[in-house]
Amino acid sequence: MRIVSLNAWGGRLHEPLMPYLVNVEADVLCLQEMVRTQGADADWLVYRDHGIELLQRANLFEELKAALPAYDAFFLPVARGDLFEGDRRFDSEFGLATFVRRTYPIIGQAAGFVHGEFSADGYGPHPRSRNAHCIRLFDYERGYPITIAHMHGLRDLEGKGDTPARRHQANALVDLIRQVKHEGDRLVVCGDFNLLPGSETFDILSSLGLADLVTSRGYEDTRTSHYKKQPRFADYMLVTSNVEVITFDPVAEPEVSDHRALLLDLK
Repeated sequence: MRIVSLNAWGGRLHEPLMPYLVNVEADVLCLQEMVRTQGADADWLVYRDHGIELLQRANLFEELKAALPAYDAFFLPVARGDLFEGDRRFDSEFGLATFVRRTYPIIGQAAGFVHGEFSADGYGPHPRSRNAHCIRLFDYERGYPITIAHMHGLRDLEGKGDTPARRHQANALVDLIRQVKHEGDRLVVCGDFNLLPGSETFDILSSLGLADLVTSRGYEDTRTSHYKKQPRFADYMLVTSNVEVITFDPVAEPEVSDHRALLLDLK
């Protein structure tokens, strides 16, 4: 089974992003910063926030859904806010997406907010709401279930250090996973956590028997050349000890976002 986690950056690198996601042959795609804008007739819209303007692919989720017809597709928005084409304003949803190859039946799932709640009238003040999605699949070929969860961790303008909100977020993620995971399941948890490696979040997740593959294997960079700041940790992939890892790679090339894709092959 192949699992890929990626902060898609709103599709800003759409030209390399789409063929990568289509051709990577993932069985499960865990995607953060996905966009869906119903009623938009333009391919690109602009996100505006305190003088900053960022291009967003207007219907990234729907485009990827059409490009991956052999997958079940789930979109889980955290908020509906404004995107613009010039002076025209569009209501646009922003959040997580999960794609699962249909050869792996979904036998359990849960989604919920790990910080804040859904906002229907704007993206809201920082730190903005965040959610997580947890699925339980059955692997027919190998004869066992596996639980997979991903989240987009909250962004705090003060930095990536531990805060009470991040502690709550970690505990909420554990609670969500426990709704789905059965005793003895293989478990994979991934996403853009917006955290530093020493965060207490990892101690909290260790209550599920999880250990991080990024730091434990000596990787020091989960960002691409499109990200100019330090530190360069953001994305993580954690597994329980019964997950047999064949390959794990924070993918350096191609660059499809300001985040690297995390690619896991497991037995």
